Amino acid sequence: MKNYLNFESDIKNLEVEIEKLKDPYNQDGLSEIDTKKISQSQEEIDRKLKEIYSNLDPWQITLVARHEDRPKAKFFIDNLFDDFIPLSGDRFYGEDEAVLTGFAKFNEKSVLVIGQEKGDNLETRIERNFGMMRPEGYRKTIRLMKLANKFNIPIISFIDTPGAYPGVGAEERGQAEAIAKSIECCMSLSVPTFAIVIGEGGSGGAIALASSNKVIMLENSIYSVISPEGCATILWRDSKRTLDAAKAMKLSSKDLLELKVIDEIIPEPVGGAHRDRDLILKNVRNSIERNLDEFLSMSGEEVLNHRKDKFLTIGRSKGFVNQSDSLNALSIKKNNINTFLQNFFRSKINLRISIGVIILLGCLIFFL
Repeated sequence: MKNYLNFESDIKNLEVEIEKLKDPYNQDGLSEIDTKKISQSQEEIDRKLKEIYSNLDPWQITLVARHEDRPKAKFFIDNLFDDFIPLSGDRFYGEDEAVLTGFAKFNEKSVLVIGQEKGDNLETRIERNFGMMRPEGYRKTIRLMKLANKFNIPIISFIDTPGAYPGVGAEERGQAEAIAKSIECCMSLSVPTFAIVIGEGGSGGAIALASSNKVIMLENSIYSVISPEGCATILWRDSKRTLDAAKAMKLSSKDLLELKVIDEIIPEPVGGAHRDRDLILKNVRNSIERNLDEFLSMSGEEVLNHRKDKFLTIGRSKGFVNQSDSLNALSIKKNNINTFLQNFFRSKINLRISIGVIILLGCLIFFL
């Protein structure tokens, strides 16, 4: 059974009509299939899908990113990679079913694959904790990323999580520390790393695995510090203002590419990735091939510097240092006036003179 979003009601009605037309048995008994009308209805569906999906607002994009039928990490792992060997456990506490990890072959080359998995039905969603990783999940990925780094194996991560699990047990076992260690590990690797946001990229739960050389998003995925509902509740005490929150957060792939937070957008079929899984597989495969080839000739040090420079460059286009040779300087670029004032007030004599002038001016204004 297909699932439809609230703005897809016209599409649903047309597809229900097509299903009835394809059925040779109706209430009046045996009848012929009206192929002409089926073709017309299909053309109408294609037209409406283009019209709707070319004008999605940020909240509607969020709904598409969370679509129940959207391809999950397990789908991509099963169909893009060969000889996948799943590896489990963090060697400290236990296994986390919310993240799939293991070594595999991509075009006959060894890669480490990490995938945050939400599950496809109620049973698997509960088993996978809806894609919300616990500390042991992050520690498992850290263990395997270090192993991949040791043997010079590229790392490909599929990001799809509403955020790290906020339960009491997870916090007691060091959730924040595990996320921080995961980010630190990602940034210190000397092998190419690629993060592909396939659905939701929520909060620290996503950035813990997305501190990569290339951050790539599917066209209708989202990447944000908090969910629109959470943002609306905090800012306006009204969880219904999700559209305002989604617009303010700039969470869509187009906005984030413009801000240079991400590096690439993978186009989706019209109507979302769930409408043509073969096409989205082809697009993702092409993106991985292209990015792996780009880093093929780089040394470990070059890969590490590429990743470091990428993140140091974010946010520097307006008011911050943007020269490639000054990326290690985290200070704000100062103009001549700021430099003069800073040097002027550094002298105690100049400071006393300034205070005296201010007092004198105040007295003159008061008596006049």
